[in-house]
Amino acid sequence: MSLNQIEQAQGLRVRSTQDLAGGLFMILLAVGAFFFSWDLPAGTLRQLGPGMLPKAFAVICGALGLLLALCSLRYHGEQLSGWSWKGIFFALGGACLFGLTIRGFEIGPIQVPSLGLLVSGPLLIFFSGLAADDRKLKELLIFAVAMSLACILLFKYALSLPIPLAPWLLGI
Repeated sequence: MSLNQIEQAQGLRVRSTQDLAGGLFMILLAVGAFFFSWDLPAGTLRQLGPGMLPKAFAVICGALGLLLALCSLRYHGEQLSGWSWKGIFFALGGACLFGLTIRGFEIGPIQVPSLGLLVSGPLLIFFSGLAADDRKLKELLIFAVAMSLACILLFKYALSLPIPLAPWLLGI
């Protein structure tokens, strides 16, 4: 009995749980993107509407997720392993911290003033960088300051976006 006959006899079975999980997650992401952009008009290719990009993203992401899930049935790959919860906490926590501090917030008795990009940028990069196992705090601090400076130059001055820079210090 040849190897092909043995594989055909086994039928369809999952050979790569990591690829299957990744494909299913991409399909779920595509369904969510399509659901949340449902009310936005797509427009035409000549005059794009606000819903064209999210819907196109959803279709492409869903197709690639389906392809990845189907490939998990055919090709051998790695098995699904445990997740690094530290990485998820610091990466998502950094993004949430940035969103809460860039313009400030008030929830009941808790009030955080708008810190602007001058403080929120390095805070995001430094907090997210704590997820890495091979981090060096000095290098992370230098990287946070350099990236924040680049973001300030790009978003505030080159693109003229209305992002507060340092309202607590400079009023801008």
